[in-house]
Amino acid sequence: MRHLISASFAFVLPILLALPVNAFETRATSAFIIDQTTGTVLLSKNADEMLPPASMSKLMTLYIAFEAIRDGRLSLAEKLPVSKHAMSYGGSTMFLDTTDRVTVEDLIRGIIVLSGNDACAVIAEALSPDGTEAGFARYMTRRAQQLGMTNSTFSNSNGWPQAGHRMSMRDLALLANLLISDFPSFYPLFSEREFKFDGRAPQNTRNRNPLLTLGIGADGLKTGHTSEAGYGLVGSAKQNERRIIFVISGLQSANARAEEAESVVNWAFRQFAVKPVAKAGTMVASADVWMGRDQTVPLVPLKDVSMLMPIATIDGDVKAEVIYNGPITAPIAKDQQIAELVISPPGLPETRIPLVAGNAVPTGGFMSRVTTVAQILLTQLNQAPVAPVEQGS
Repeated sequence: MRHLISASFAFVLPILLALPVNAFETRATSAFIIDQTTGTVLLSKNADEMLPPASMSKLMTLYIAFEAIRDGRLSLAEKLPVSKHAMSYGGSTMFLDTTDRVTVEDLIRGIIVLSGNDACAVIAEALSPDGTEAGFARYMTRRAQQLGMTNSTFSNSNGWPQAGHRMSMRDLALLANLLISDFPSFYPLFSEREFKFDGRAPQNTRNRNPLLTLGIGADGLKTGHTSEAGYGLVGSAKQNERRIIFVISGLQSANARAEEAESVVNWAFRQFAVKPVAKAGTMVASADVWMGRDQTVPLVPLKDVSMLMPIATIDGDVKAEVIYNGPITAPIAKDQQIAELVISPPGLPETRIPLVAGNAVPTGGFMSRVTTVAQILLTQLNQAPVAPVEQGS
């Protein structure tokens, strides 16, 4: 039988009185905000819709380039040739031409800081299974699927408007998280504010990320803009021990993007905080035991548990319940997982915390079993429906 019991533990009560925060009203047409430290989704708006990602999709090209460097298939000092196809790109470029041979390091910096469409194509042709950017785009799509980005398809390496080039905001956030987690040695490049490549593009030397100069912990990752996609940003910021990752898209101007991105960061850090919820080994509740020496077993977490909680106090309490299928049949081993603590902060997804037996419960002796059976029979008798008394006419 599935049991639901309220969690009643004194040290949690001050937290459980934390009340819900107002939902963030973003001007972006699509958005996804996640607290990377705890994995808590703070906001999701049209997050799984496949949309034109513009230059934000350059992050996928960078991820594949970083993999190639890590695996020894590419080196930072290696110089790559520039094809006519790569040179043909307009928009934001490094102004490369076919006489150039450019180091991989410069190309990567050119993609991150200058958003170079031509630099992406050079990397793509170098790593493509068939030597073409189209072949690289097909590989990008397969690799994205392998990494869990199920709402992403690529037609080129740089986000140039093209049919079939689509990503969801959730996928972009997942990609940002992978870049931060898988390649920490490369990640500082995303906070580089200026890159003067060969002095040939003085009008395109500065990183377009509007948050890098604000002193709010922002350190990445990539802006994007086309007439179809609007203005977007894949951003990340870290304050103290917390990091957030966010994606916004569909803003109407660069100024609107800058204002919205700053508002997202301030909201995410000011309206939520990580709070202790349960201490390792401290009883949260107890579960009924069947045929055991003891009639109940304490339920405890194996390790200290903290959660992201809303700070604002408006309406409603955080809901906490313990769920288990019981009674639990003895014998029960100490630290055996037998229940879950389910905590549902208002406006945030529920969190499930495994609970284990706080002590061992061996099988009971003969009298213990007789007592258990007797208790069940009495319970069944007390719960049996009473037959109606017939009245005479």
